[in-house]
Amino acid sequence: MQAEVITVGSELMLGVTLNTHSQFISRACVPIGVEVAYHTSVGDHADRLAEVIKVAHSRSQLVFLCGGLGPTLDDLTKETLADMLGETLVEDLQWRQRLERHFSKRNTPIPTNNYKQALVFSSGIVFPNEKGTAPGLSITKDGVIYILLPGPPGELKPMFEQQVLPFLHRILPSKEVIYSHPMSFLGIGESALEEELKDLIITSDNPILATYAMDIGVTLRITSHAESEDLAKQLIEPIRNEILSRVGKHCYSESEESLEELVIHHLRNNKQSVATAESCTGGLVVHLLTTVPGASEEVKGGFVSYSNKAKTDIVGVSTQVLKEFGAVSMKAAEQLAEQTRQRFQTDFAISVTGVAGPASSESKPVGLVYIGLAQIGMPTAVLELSLTGDRERIQKSAAKHALFFLLERLKKGETTI
Repeated sequence: MQAEVITVGSELMLGVTLNTHSQFISRACVPIGVEVAYHTSVGDHADRLAEVIKVAHSRSQLVFLCGGLGPTLDDLTKETLADMLGETLVEDLQWRQRLERHFSKRNTPIPTNNYKQALVFSSGIVFPNEKGTAPGLSITKDGVIYILLPGPPGELKPMFEQQVLPFLHRILPSKEVIYSHPMSFLGIGESALEEELKDLIITSDNPILATYAMDIGVTLRITSHAESEDLAKQLIEPIRNEILSRVGKHCYSESEESLEELVIHHLRNNKQSVATAESCTGGLVVHLLTTVPGASEEVKGGFVSYSNKAKTDIVGVSTQVLKEFGAVSMKAAEQLAEQTRQRFQTDFAISVTGVAGPASSESKPVGLVYIGLAQIGMPTAVLELSLTGDRERIQKSAAKHALFFLLERLKKGETTI
């Protein structure tokens, strides 16, 4: 079954709101054997929306419409669809009463325009909204199934998972399962990864391989289809093993967990701790780590030693090292990591020092970064990187590489990237 997702809202077209619904629905459709072939966004304009719906009606068997179910004049999705399909909207008494109870609990009179949210298709299906005032709807016309969902993510996602997915399971003609296995990579670009796996990408049709460039790093998805999930996984396994044999040193996750999540999980499982000393990344490494819930047990603190004075006075780097080698040097990264680990009394310490740009520093090029890794009872390791991009990208990339550097040590005691 071919599907498409239409997201509705002028805020999307103005760039005010990020469209995450298309990604969410597409991912949710993969395991149930539904191929999402098109994503379309359109503003709150009846004629343009009708035009988009007509195109979808001509090419897809399942159409998701997200947004435009609110109470205001520019919420036009179900009205536009009803006009286009020649369907009648009728008031759902139960939903009207629910709306009245909702506003009564808030001690607020119900605005007249909210009653339009009780209008549903006379021959359709209603999906109750446990989080808001707009119900979800479904109607089938000329063999095309339309599913209308509220715009707010906090309403759309639970409705989709709890009501729409069971509905789709009941009506889908095919029971074939599509299974997708993600692999996350760092330290290799999308084109380089594709080149390493080019023969597999070209010759394999089940499973299929596709690479996706992320903000920092690359994701590879191996997708197979079979009569059951177990059989689909079996088809993937030989390809997965071949990929790991070629580029496994760059793969840090096969579960879509972020680098910071994986680092914290490994530290937690081993009852170990870490501290940081950062120059060019300005605290980004410790920020990423502390986005993981409960990270205070593993992350003991960090220094943002941006200036040379901070490196010497706060962290304890020797002035001689800075004078002889400079702040952007292997020796500086080494001392930053070692002094930080000692001061925080942690199992590990990560340091980052480099030139993020836009101008060079100490006669050293933009993108030159050193990452130090100190571990109790082990020699300190230093990684040298030559990163590309603007200042923000270099900072993000340096922080991610620092986490990858630590993760390698945590997983297998190695630090090669």
